[in-house]
Amino acid sequence: MKKKMSGLIQFCLFLTIIATANPALSQSKSKKPLIVFVTGDHEYSSEATMPLLAKELEQNYGMRVKVLKSSPDQNAEENIPGLEALKDADMAVFYLRWRRLPADQVKYIDDYLKSGKPLMGFRTSTHSFNYPKGHPLEKWNAFGEFALGSPPGWGGKAEHTHCGHDCSTDVTVIPEAAKHPILKGVSQNFHVRSWLYKVVPDYPAKGATSLLMGKAVNPNKEGFADNPVAWTWKTQWGAKVFATTMGHPEDFKEESFQRLVINAIHWTLDKPVPDTWKGKVAINVPYRGM
Repeated sequence: MKKKMSGLIQFCLFLTIIATANPALSQSKSKKPLIVFVTGDHEYSSEATMPLLAKELEQNYGMRVKVLKSSPDQNAEENIPGLEALKDADMAVFYLRWRRLPADQVKYIDDYLKSGKPLMGFRTSTHSFNYPKGHPLEKWNAFGEFALGSPPGWGGKAEHTHCGHDCSTDVTVIPEAAKHPILKGVSQNFHVRSWLYKVVPDYPAKGATSLLMGKAVNPNKEGFADNPVAWTWKTQWGAKVFATTMGHPEDFKEESFQRLVINAIHWTLDKPVPDTWKGKVAINVPYRGM
């Protein structure tokens, strides 16, 4: 009995020595990536869709998640508590619209971008900020351009606009991108409620890889061109990016859109895109409108 106990003690001591000698290896194998969702939009209910997406990632895909929201509600443009969580994030997901955050909060986002860690942006994140002319943080109005490879804010020289609220979008896989890992299991053709955003001819930015093309259905404007609705890119700080101009709450009911997003999160984290789809997620969030 004593010999057995002695052997067990020696074995436990051996494991302790190994873990102590290489703690980074031990931690890297066990640590789940932390995804921080930063939400705050007046229109698309991101404060409701993003937690459901986060829950799915946590329960079925081995992620840790934290969802930040504008306070006291989605219309509060000057406060998103908890942005210090970005210091520990392995990935940031942005769904913002025309915020005017104070400098101390923007500093957390700035530090995150400069870290070169991966990020994702949904729809109105192309125009995440809306500081008045001459404001010390006015350059952040171009967040979409330097963070996502999209037009630098709404309107402007890029004429970033959409096809009208009566419009919706037919989405097709771009043939040259068909074998991209993000498109694994995504239908060649599907439809979303999002009215198509104009990003061409100058965006997505140089170096981007467009994955999906959108065609306006019932546009309110004549001659509205086809536009990319999802692409990958790399920032000046070396961060892998996935950006999409889709993100209407009804889009999240579409299984191909769900799979696109979950695939993209894995890809930007340098994790293998799942071979096994865990199944459609129940995301039934109404469109709020303005």
